[in-house]
Amino acid sequence: MLGTVLGSAALLALAYVADYCVFRYRVSANRQPFGRFTVNSYYAVQQKNGKTTFLFNPPAPQVCVVALFPHDGYAPCWYLKRHTEQRIDI
Repeated sequence: MLGTVLGSAALLALAYVADYCVFRYRVSANRQPFGRFTVNSYYAVQQKNGKTTFLFNPPAPQVCVVALFPHDGYAPCWYLKRHTEQRIDI
């Protein structure tokens, strides 16, 4: 059981390191490491009476990274492609 957990953790760490190395290579070689998707975001404001008010922002392009894991503070493009609506709770 412990060997399986350690093996899985080591495999995950190896996948992250390999993904990061490929990302760094793409950045240094200028091989399009970043992508863009149009994202619709909105604020969900809780009011004192228990109701929620929604404030919609205009659609805006958001930068993403073409990788399996997030790098440099950007979400991966595969994730952003599936989550084009972002709710921000206030």
